[in-house]
Amino acid sequence: MVSPLVSRNLVVVGAGIIGASVAYHAARAGAVVTLVDAGRPGAGVTAGSFAWIGAAGVRTGPAAGLRVTAAEEYRRLEAELPGLPVTWSGSLSWGAADTVPEAGPGQEIVDAATVAKLEPTLTQPPEWAVWAPGDGAADPVGVSERLVAGARAHGARVHPDTPVIAVRRDAAGRVAGVETAAGPLAGATVVLAAGVATAALAAPLGVRVPVDPSPATLFRLRAPAGRVRTVVHNRDFDLRQVATDRLHAAADSPERTLAAVRATFRGAANVELLSTRVGVRPMPADGEPIIGPVPEVPGLYLAVMHSAVTLAAAVGHLVARELVDGTVEPSLAGCRLDRF
Repeated sequence: MVSPLVSRNLVVVGAGIIGASVAYHAARAGAVVTLVDAGRPGAGVTAGSFAWIGAAGVRTGPAAGLRVTAAEEYRRLEAELPGLPVTWSGSLSWGAADTVPEAGPGQEIVDAATVAKLEPTLTQPPEWAVWAPGDGAADPVGVSERLVAGARAHGARVHPDTPVIAVRRDAAGRVAGVETAAGPLAGATVVLAAGVATAALAAPLGVRVPVDPSPATLFRLRAPAGRVRTVVHNRDFDLRQVATDRLHAAADSPERTLAAVRATFRGAANVELLSTRVGVRPMPADGEPIIGPVPEVPGLYLAVMHSAVTLAAAVGHLVARELVDGTVEPSLAGCRLDRF
């Protein structure tokens, strides 16, 4: 199917990992792209992401298909952008539910002996865990910067530290670009990938985007080398190794997280908290991505979601196909704004 919304001149608002991916894929597809952000690429909520790449057992909902392809799309992106800072460690999940779950796409149920081989410093390997060997994790700022560099290499113009004040429209009501603190930027299509700011930018156009801020806490920990090999998910924390002596944990309480990490891994008694970052994730009302054109405002396109890091490679690719190639992507059909 071919979309009536085809544009070779785009303004992408937001240089977090979603906006950066859209800008890169659209520029690579031949569009004239302007990328604008109030700060630096990836420096907003993207920087505070735990950055797990995987389906996380999600088998239902509009974005289930996107999540299944997340790792595959990142591997495609690695081939296009050599040196992309992504690691493929697999993930282990256990104890978040009281019963043994069924394995989802790309997953298998493993026993305690297998868990102990995968995570040899666990003090007490669980009786079972969900092993997803194809899962990985990203350096979210590094990936965003690499995507922006890739967009530039394909001719995109990038305006960091340039807050967008409003979306501009012409006399006929069609989008004509954006107004920024430094002046106007023209474009036939505006992609709002501005996270929690998306709703405020859309509201003056008469468009309600049901996205609320959702706090997410990321702890940076100092730990002995080699404590954690995979992405670990349990009822206490999400945890992964990011450098020789550094861990990242997504959880709620620093005290409980430190206690849980120290108790879960041998040789972790001296793990210490280095910093805490609270990010404000854009959380759609139903938890699912909002992606697609807004028919009431010709030229306006939305790309806002939770699990932005997981979905970035897939979503950027598909959005570019819709906007530049004119296809209507079936895998985005359940993500449209009109479902609300």
